[in-house]
Amino acid sequence: MESSTKKREENTGDYEYDRDFKVKKARLNSTLAALLDDPVLADVPKDPTLSDVDTLISLELGSAMRVSVLKLDGNSFDVALVNSATVKDLKLAIEKKVNDMEQSYMGHRHISWKHVWANYSLSYNKEKLLDDHSALQDFGIRNNSQVHFIPYVMSKGSQRHSKRRKHRFFHGLNKRG
Repeated sequence: MESSTKKREENTGDYEYDRDFKVKKARLNSTLAALLDDPVLADVPKDPTLSDVDTLISLELGSAMRVSVLKLDGNSFDVALVNSATVKDLKLAIEKKVNDMEQSYMGHRHISWKHVWANYSLSYNKEKLLDDHSALQDFGIRNNSQVHFIPYVMSKGSQRHSKRRKHRFFHGLNKRG
């Protein structure tokens, strides 16, 4: 009898702990939602990561920059990057921002960024940002600069097959001959 009473007390204790935890978590989420709805914090993403918050703090301190991205349809959006960011960092920030915007507007939707970067390029002052390892500052991109999406057509010399695809292609030729 004692053991069943003890088990009930333990279960009730677990239930109380779970209920208190859920109440505290709900309170925290509502407070966080209220803070993020504040116009002062409008540039903070809905589910901010530590790096997002760190970049925004750096932006306020002057060690980061805000870059505007103009899409082909004429719409634009801003991304925040540290001053030492590379083209790759800019692309990753664009991917994250667009994915977040699509998620909030349309729910789950997958964008093939490999396809996007294969067919479109970023441009600043009519110069294509093709080298992912180049610093944005090398192109003259500073705070409040605007980059553009432009159609990207590879020259015939730069189109290459991967070694695996070449191997399969030539391997098939050798079997026939």
